[in-house]
Amino acid sequence: MTGEPSSGAPLRRKLWILYAVATVAFLPTLRFHYVGEEAIFPLVSLEMWHRGEWMRQYLFGQNLQHNPLFNWIIIVLCQFTGWENMLAVARAVTIAATLSSGLVLAWLARHVTGDREFAAFAAVVYLMLADVVFYRGWLAYVDPLFGFFVFASIACLWVACREGRSSLLALAVAVLTAGFLSKALTAYVFYGIAALVLARDRAARRFLLSPTSLAMHAAGVAALAAWYGVLLGGEGQGGRMFREIVDKLLPGGVLDHLWKLVDYLFETFVKLAPAGLLAAYYCWRRRHVADHAPQAFQVAAAIAFFNFLPYWLAPQSHSRYLVPLYPLAGLICAHLIWRGRPASIVVTQRWFYGLLAVKLALAIVLFPYYQRVYRGENYAQAARAILDRTAGQPLYSVNVAASGLTVKAYIDLTRLGPPPLEFPPAQWDNGFVIAYAPDENLGRVAASYRLGSNELFLLCRGAACDEKRDR
Repeated sequence: MTGEPSSGAPLRRKLWILYAVATVAFLPTLRFHYVGEEAIFPLVSLEMWHRGEWMRQYLFGQNLQHNPLFNWIIIVLCQFTGWENMLAVARAVTIAATLSSGLVLAWLARHVTGDREFAAFAAVVYLMLADVVFYRGWLAYVDPLFGFFVFASIACLWVACREGRSSLLALAVAVLTAGFLSKALTAYVFYGIAALVLARDRAARRFLLSPTSLAMHAAGVAALAAWYGVLLGGEGQGGRMFREIVDKLLPGGVLDHLWKLVDYLFETFVKLAPAGLLAAYYCWRRRHVADHAPQAFQVAAAIAFFNFLPYWLAPQSHSRYLVPLYPLAGLICAHLIWRGRPASIVVTQRWFYGLLAVKLALAIVLFPYYQRVYRGENYAQAARAILDRTAGQPLYSVNVAASGLTVKAYIDLTRLGPPPLEFPPAQWDNGFVIAYAPDENLGRVAASYRLGSNELFLLCRGAACDEKRDR
């Protein structure tokens, strides 16, 4: 994959220093206020802990029927840090998963190319993808953890096939199961496509069809069946998750679908910048130079392409579903840039240091200012005002938008003794409810709170409406 001789240990040290600097640059994000719907996983974890429930995710008292591994990790860590740090804990798990994906990529690249310098470069390229460095790499959503497990399972499978190592195959199946427990059945689709691509090689095919391999994968299927049939008691979660996948494949309007095909490609390319742009540039620069793409590059490109295809072609999908493919995208971009070295490596490193400078300016100065004056700190202020206004009265919430979830998170943490806020019961005569908009069927408007471009409403019923508790 790497072509000409490597630059040696000095380059490798510089690259790992850059990786370490990028790691440190994630730390300021731990102190941000909630962003978007980040409150979902911390809230679900808090509610599971409050109920003493480990198998099912709950939010607003409702079973979400999603898989809980991310929540398990948050719950365990919050026993040491305290629940007041649940957002920072969730982000720390995300950052750890992101960094671990980069390290697994370096391990994979080292095994499939034999070049330690290229392995370090591939890890840095992945970590410097725009969506990773600025957003997806630290945000407290499950996708980076899911992506880490799925990519790690593919990496272990790949190296196991190359080296005939059954121990790595067992690890691949175990990590794949962890990926499923993190999020969804699509973990098996990513892995299955990778297995089919690898099986084009005769030796790999023989290894994958060996009795040992078949037994290990049968054990993985048994673990999936045990989760649905025994631990969850056959409550239909598997069918719901499968329907959720199928729903995204249902056709909509033709023009909307055509626009999505174009927009999805453009959005994906933007999120892979600047490495994607640099890779395209150096690929164009060397278009007249023969490049017999090494087998490892061909395998990585095939796994990434055939896994990308369903999300691109589906009428409904989101670019965050591609997070398990980001390390492979980093590997592909790294190869295309690496072909133009040494000049391409120097230029790429300058781009990356500039990217980190922009990130630090955003993380230390600009985004904290934005959260202080526009959207972020005012969520906590609204939560305190609501608690003050509703003191001693029943309080519920029907606001499942990002603003409502965030305010609920601050309220739930302020009053850890009572149960977390739930939906109001079918019949209730007195109290308050947090709503997305005024609704006479729910109650009268008691107060409203401006949160950036959104407004959150506090509605009341019964005697609670007559008590003036504003301070």
